[in-house]
Amino acid sequence: MFTPKYPSQDTAPPPADPAPQTSIPAPTAPSPVVPASARPIVQLTPGSALALAAGGGAVVLVVGAVLVSMLLAVAITGVSVAVVAIVLRLLVKDLQKER
Repeated sequence: MFTPKYPSQDTAPPPADPAPQTSIPAPTAPSPVVPASARPIVQLTPGSALALAAGGGAVVLVVGAVLVSMLLAVAITGVSVAVVAIVLRLLVKDLQKER
């Protein structure tokens, strides 16, 4: 049950030896070796540049809307905490007057 099952050996015939060359090519001067760039080359077409700009603009708008809504939520929370503090202060002052 837990013994490994190996695939059967390949039954294809071994590849035939390549045909021997009858003519020897004349030696040529080595061409200069250009070092390959480690980074891939990115070429932008006008359509892809437009799509990239539109996508970037959309990201900026979404992030801006999220940040503005967070700022608004913090401002509303601050105002409500300030109103609660004023009401509590007035209640405490009323209780101290009655004594």
